Amino acid sequence: MQVWVAYARPDKQWEIPLEISPETTVAVTIQRSGILDECPEIDLAVCDVGVFSKSVALDDLLEDGDRVEVYRLLQVDPKEARRRRAEVKRRRSN
Repeated sequence: MQVWVAYARPDKQWEIPLEISPETTVAVTIQRSGILDECPEIDLAVCDVGVFSKSVALDDLLEDGDRVEVYRLLQVDPKEARRRRAEVKRRRSN
């Protein structure tokens, strides 16, 4: 089966094609892709993963053509980011 493993940093993106056998889990696919060696900041115990933007578990099985996505941790809470933008906008309008 053909699948891809995708990961993105602000400065670089990866989309790694892999041939896997049926009954291969998401975790094994990510490990075999080599992305964990290239990007040591990825901690599968903490990071979310998905297939085509739908959250999946590490022990889920993949299907031919799946795109496994490893998501980075948020740097700033989205609510806090909105508060900061609103404050900047308020200051500019005064």
